[in-house]
Amino acid sequence: PCPCPDLVLGVPPHTDMSYLTILVPNEVQGLQASRDGQWYDVKYVPNALVVHVGDQMEILSNGKYKAVFHRTTVNKDKTRMSWPVFIEPKAEREVGPHPKLVNQDNPP
Repeated sequence: PCPCPDLVLGVPPHTDMSYLTILVPNEVQGLQASRDGQWYDVKYVPNALVVHVGDQMEILSNGKYKAVFHRTTVNKDKTRMSWPVFIEPKAEREVGPHPKLVNQDNPP
């Protein structure tokens, strides 16, 4: 809980470096996603997971799928918690666009 939630941002806007992020949230609102410069609350659905496309998926798809630009806010009365699971290749692996998605009209 935060006594002045309008003065604090839980986690600043960012994309995840992973291929996919699977998020197990609690019922306290706070996750927001950006689209066309506007922030939208991500609705909590009981017993559901939130899945984010990450930077590596954007790279692999040569930009066809965009990484989710998101942030979190805090709540005045309740604690927001979530458990993220990041799916990504080993650190020594190089990630690049799939060759079938690269051509003269769609460079890497």
